[in-house]
Amino acid sequence: MPSVMDGVDRLTRIAGRNRLELLLFRLSNHQIFGINVFKVREVLKCPPLRSVPHSHAHVRGVMHARGQTITIIDLAAVLGHGESEGTPDRFVIVTEYSGKVQGYLVGHVERIVNLRWDEVKPPPAGIGNSNYLTAVSTIDGQLVEILDVEKVLAEIVGYRVDVTSGHAVGEQITLPHHVFIADDSSVARKQIMRVMDQIGITYDVAENGREAFERLQAAAADGAITSRYSMLISDIEMPEMDGYTLTKMLKADPALKDLYVCLHTSLSGNFNQSMAASVGADRLVPKFVPDDLAEMVISHVSGSHKASDVGVAAQ
Repeated sequence: MPSVMDGVDRLTRIAGRNRLELLLFRLSNHQIFGINVFKVREVLKCPPLRSVPHSHAHVRGVMHARGQTITIIDLAAVLGHGESEGTPDRFVIVTEYSGKVQGYLVGHVERIVNLRWDEVKPPPAGIGNSNYLTAVSTIDGQLVEILDVEKVLAEIVGYRVDVTSGHAVGEQITLPHHVFIADDSSVARKQIMRVMDQIGITYDVAENGREAFERLQAAAADGAITSRYSMLISDIEMPEMDGYTLTKMLKADPALKDLYVCLHTSLSGNFNQSMAASVGADRLVPKFVPDDLAEMVISHVSGSHKASDVGVAAQ
């Protein structure tokens, strides 16, 4: 299969236009799953894997690729579909996000599809919090389950969730210390809320960009948005409306344009810095780094940020 990164120029054109590209794959012959291409480095036929004693039960081993040792996670086992063997007829999807590189062992890789984010919906209500879905869509009459790979990685590798001691909101507050959070991942929402709780910041939460925009519009109708919220902390990848589009719409709305926007993402690289700047975001902060998130929020609500701290393009 050609490298999924052959299409970087194509991905650049769709970013910020409320579109995404999904890599579709199967674990067996039935259900189709998807992962955002922005998180995928490459797709390989499964090479020989070297087992690692005392590793997590869902880790099938490690492989060496491009001078790097990569942990291989068995997605079928994670999702309760039974264990898979790292045989040559299977595929490894090598991903990079949240500052980590890992491979996911899958049965078969299908193709890449281009969708609008408004064609991607939240998981059905009532399925509980123990599932690994972040969204669903329908493609060619078939249900596609989009995996919350941040949750998978959090359970296998773990994340630090506590802020280092010494971070707290100071007494010199120049803005309301109440923020709005938008993120479709339950793991990410909990991490952000835990950081806010630890530094004494209150918050409201939405599970996608469209919900966030509608609620912020309603808040602005009752008075200046900056008197209600210090900032918006938003994910980029969200069903119905992504964080890039949400930011563009906020900055284009006279009643919302002054709201400080921090894009909080597991996507890495200079490309996302450039995209965040192009849509008018004020900051871009990586996910699952509690101290960085805490320092950004405290700096803003206390009015202690420097000019170089503001504006993604300057970073």
